[in-house]
Amino acid sequence: MEKLVSLCKRRGFMFQSSEIYGGLNGFWDYGPLGVELKRNIKDAWWHDMCQGHNELLQPAGAPSTYEMVGLDCTILMHPQVWKCSGHYDLFHDFMVDCRLSKKRYRFDQVRGKWAMRGDQKIFVTVMCEPEQESEELLRRALKFFNLRSKDAEQIRFADRFQSLDKLAANERLYVLAPDANELNTLTDPREFNLMFKTYVGALSGEEGAAFLRPETAQGIFVNFKNVLDSTRVRVPFGVAQVGKSFRNEITPRNFTFRSREFEQMEIEFFCHPNESPKWYEYWRNRRLKWYTELGLAGERLRLREHDADELSHYSCGTADIEYAFPFLPEGEYGELEGIAHRGDFDLRSHAEGKLDPKERPLKLELNEHGQPRHRGSGKDLSYRDDLTNERYIPHVIEPSAGADRATLAFLCEAYHEDQAPDEDGKMQSRVVMKLNPRIAPYKAAVFPLVKKDGMPEIAKEIYGALKTKVNTFYDEKAAVGRRYRRQDEIGTPYCITVDSQSLQDRTVTIRDRDTLEQWRVKIDDVVGEIEARVQ
Repeated sequence: MEKLVSLCKRRGFMFQSSEIYGGLNGFWDYGPLGVELKRNIKDAWWHDMCQGHNELLQPAGAPSTYEMVGLDCTILMHPQVWKCSGHYDLFHDFMVDCRLSKKRYRFDQVRGKWAMRGDQKIFVTVMCEPEQESEELLRRALKFFNLRSKDAEQIRFADRFQSLDKLAANERLYVLAPDANELNTLTDPREFNLMFKTYVGALSGEEGAAFLRPETAQGIFVNFKNVLDSTRVRVPFGVAQVGKSFRNEITPRNFTFRSREFEQMEIEFFCHPNESPKWYEYWRNRRLKWYTELGLAGERLRLREHDADELSHYSCGTADIEYAFPFLPEGEYGELEGIAHRGDFDLRSHAEGKLDPKERPLKLELNEHGQPRHRGSGKDLSYRDDLTNERYIPHVIEPSAGADRATLAFLCEAYHEDQAPDEDGKMQSRVVMKLNPRIAPYKAAVFPLVKKDGMPEIAKEIYGALKTKVNTFYDEKAAVGRRYRRQDEIGTPYCITVDSQSLQDRTVTIRDRDTLEQWRVKIDDVVGEIEARVQ
């Protein structure tokens, strides 16, 4: 993972935000290559899920045809949106503070193992990269027991790692916190609301309070009636949105995987309650297939159904598409996307008021005076089928993907080290990013073999023609082998070289990044050849 992070910074995929001032934890900037990669991923998602969807044809596995439209909602919304959705009361993580180091940790992210020496038993925690955990555990245990490295056999460790939230309250008395040298320095876990608070207008009191949205979904729900009234869509239909969200994570970590500012690609799909289980299955399979088609496959990608105790308060069922990121311990996966069956929770919440998640069936949550805890809009958010005259509140299936996590996963999957011949035919090691051509920052690079004899003029002619169709890079500096390596490292799938033969027969060499295969193509056919291959 360290090699990938280094490459991302060196080649301009990602930088830490405000780096010249020491950076800001949990915030990342996308560089010239990173912004192209992420934009290509978002464009592929938007085209495949929304813009390119044919509502006249029934997709494979879908219960029926359906329509898709787009939406772009504001980051700041009326505070009542978050009160009725449940975020104001329920959108929190549990945190613990260390009384000794004054550091704060997310309760379920601190991992450790039980360490035994004689009749003494302590729970040693670590906060480091997975490959360093075993070494760090031993170092901390030796230091606590006042032993030297040669005495390591006196300490026995439990077989499995555990997180703090899996320990009983009495067991937490024996926890050695990640930055402490004494036991029992952590406070009891307490709630920490993840929404960023701000103020609208000149008022700085509670009457002017607002929140940066923690998800894009709620903007779609509160616009449900607007979409129905302004378009001719009929249930079933979906509303797609790409946009920034913000969560005040306690401990952002693992590069861009857990950030405080991130971008989401979400669909809220409205369907008849009786058809919702079929649509839930359809969207689970459809979204998994999308990742595999763009290059995530094999054992590192999986679809996992949530257990009952994992479900969000609004969910009738949720499945996660997960990827085995290299910064995670072996055998563990991180969430790429969640596909949730939200039932009628959201539309009812914004119509009636905040619903009590403990009640089944869901009922309006009341305060101590028997009044709604948070009142809804009072608007009718039901749907009337003009063919059957049936009126109902649609159920919602929500495929919610993280654009930043998807970008990180595609980078992790693409990173390879192998051997390739240099100009003299000798095998040399190379780093190659095997990105799917559809999402690669540059689709092609054009080189003149040398900077003379008319080769640059032909190369620039090809570059100009290609640039109007696909993102193309021009390079005439250094030996051609070194230019190939530069393009391999940033994921450019095809390199086009103008050589002496090009001057005679108007053909050029095209080189494939992954196979290293080379073939000659007429200059007039280059644009069509590259377009066909990258699409």
